[in-house]
Amino acid sequence: MNRKAREIAPMLRGLSFNGEKGDIVVCKDSIDYAELTCTAEELPEKFEKGMRSVIVEGAGAFLLGEDYDDAVNGTSNAIKLEGRAAVVHNKVCVVTGGAQGFGEGIVRSLIQNGALVFIADMNVGGAKKLAQDLNEQAGRTVAFGVAVNVTDEDSVKGMVDEVVKTTGGIDLFVSNAGVLKAGSVKELSLKDFEFVTDVNYVGFFLCTKHAAPVMELMNKPQGNYYTDIVSISSKSALEGSNKNGAYAGSKFGSVGLVQSFAKELVVDNTKVNTVCPGNFFDGPLWSDPERGLFVQYLNTGKVPGAKTIEDVRRFYEAQIPMNRGCDGEDVTKAIMYSVEQKYETGQAIPVTGGQVMLN
Repeated sequence: MNRKAREIAPMLRGLSFNGEKGDIVVCKDSIDYAELTCTAEELPEKFEKGMRSVIVEGAGAFLLGEDYDDAVNGTSNAIKLEGRAAVVHNKVCVVTGGAQGFGEGIVRSLIQNGALVFIADMNVGGAKKLAQDLNEQAGRTVAFGVAVNVTDEDSVKGMVDEVVKTTGGIDLFVSNAGVLKAGSVKELSLKDFEFVTDVNYVGFFLCTKHAAPVMELMNKPQGNYYTDIVSISSKSALEGSNKNGAYAGSKFGSVGLVQSFAKELVVDNTKVNTVCPGNFFDGPLWSDPERGLFVQYLNTGKVPGAKTIEDVRRFYEAQIPMNRGCDGEDVTKAIMYSVEQKYETGQAIPVTGGQVMLN
């Protein structure tokens, strides 16, 4: 994908903005037909003709449609949603760390609400398999799998380029990829501390660095195209965590980035917020039968009187006023709130079942 195409595709999405989103724009090296051939400078004037395909000199060919299948094949089986359920309808969303855990739950919930989702993960095989399954279930294109290592800038740039080439832009970027390495400050290795910081803190910076310019280009043609970047943080971003300083520190730091990026990117109508979930007890971090925290805490006697994994789970659930852990649907509802609410940016939204309450 050449530099000019990387700029034209988001601008085409912006030119087609209908008050909620722009058309899907699929980039091709060439096409056998086109309703219009023009220069980049002529696009705004020519766009009024309602074109569905265009060849731009020095950039390539572009196909436009309501959704991906409509752009590529001229046929759309998109579901029709109205009201609050339409907040992410036909919007292009990226979820890092989306192949499993919280990320997979977010992916599934966004698709249920009509979004087109890129599942970005180091486990690219798992991401593509999940996308294939979701497409088959939906009977249309609702997901793509794409490789990314959020700590590698070239990898992040390549991921964003792939999204732009495939759909023309990004409406919602969910920076979900995260890791945890617990340990006492007296014992935790520098290697483990840096690993957690690189994924949870630096990774969010790199993703924002490369997603934000795409969103800026989408906003340029009409000046009222709202886009969103949402970091998935943790309740550990709101209060310290005993013998878990690397994780809590990286999450506290990411809130600082959210607030700073929010103030900077507001000029592009890009809102930046963070969701701070409570414990995801059904995810591998807690429930892995061999290495999960439930097993570890049972074996080390951390929970007094616990005889089974269920005893350990009930102990931690009892610390939550709503008596259960967090799940992907809980988090997605908070994400969708942050997208729908045009008047909030730089916010940290707790989703903890009342375990952590803001003053």
